[in-house]
Amino acid sequence: MFTGLVQATGVVAGLAGGRLRVETRPPLELAEGDSVAVNGVCLTAVALDERGFEADVVGETLERTSLGALAEGESVNLELPLRASDRLGGHVVQGHVDGTGTVETPGARLRIAAEPELLRYVVEKGSIALDGVSLTVAAVDAAGFEVALIPETLERTTLGGLAPGRTVNLEVDVLAKYVEKLTARGAPA
Repeated sequence: MFTGLVQATGVVAGLAGGRLRVETRPPLELAEGDSVAVNGVCLTAVALDERGFEADVVGETLERTSLGALAEGESVNLELPLRASDRLGGHVVQGHVDGTGTVETPGARLRIAAEPELLRYVVEKGSIALDGVSLTVAAVDAAGFEVALIPETLERTTLGGLAPGRTVNLEVDVLAKYVEKLTARGAPA
């Protein structure tokens, strides 16, 4: 489980044969087998050295997220999983990307176009994870949503460098998905 509070950014050093290499400075406190969220996607560190880590990325993940489009030299958001003693400063983020969206308007008032099957879970003043960053939805309509980014977020994450047309990972609030499933079944008699 993650919180959507990005701890560092890294640089893609390669993606070939389903193996992603990310370089980090300073290094993350990772051990082989640890989970790490890369642009909001929960991966397992399978190899480590003083410059970074490697993780295997299966075809399903490459198809459903923006990871497959990453190029060498691109920056990515990184987060280690929540420890039981940590504060939950963002919101509950699983690292299970629900889909992708497209940047329409970059900057402090960031607008993302998204498909209706994801937007049904997005509510104004609700939570959403965008490339692994926990954000509050500022506005939502039938074609997309907006988030308001503070200078700290623009500087410490990759969100400040987004360009129009860029694909980003979206993870909707898991509580909304559970509520929908439970209400679809109907209340027990």
